Amino acid sequence: MPPIFRNLLAVAAGLVVGSIINMVIVTVGPILIPPPAGVDMSELDQFSANLKKLQPVHFIAPWMAHSLGTLSGAFTAAKIAASSKMLLAIGVGLFFLLGGIIMVGAFGGPLWFCVVDLIGAYLPMAFLGGKLGEGEKES
Repeated sequence: MPPIFRNLLAVAAGLVVGSIINMVIVTVGPILIPPPAGVDMSELDQFSANLKKLQPVHFIAPWMAHSLGTLSGAFTAAKIAASSKMLLAIGVGLFFLLGGIIMVGAFGGPLWFCVVDLIGAYLPMAFLGGKLGEGEKES
């Protein structure tokens, strides 16, 4: 397979794997740490208002979803890529970061979470995933 096609496949696979991991954690999170009584996070029109009712513990699952989704996506891209493994892993991280920025812009949330999420969940995890996916360098 030509390297360019393998690299495109690597990024696509990274985005799919990362998205699946993200969605699984986002789906399971409220089961493990239920929201306060009367808060329904599935109501999109009241999502922003409901965010204000959450305690810090309720933000563990979203942060884990964003960080582990990005980590697994970047790792997958780096593992499959024919070349430029770190660049493709960071590209996956940038894609997920853009999604995070869009979500913060649309729904907001506590400032502390927005900062921790946007700074700590995407690019650092993409870098780590890229490093892990690169494997050992040949001497």
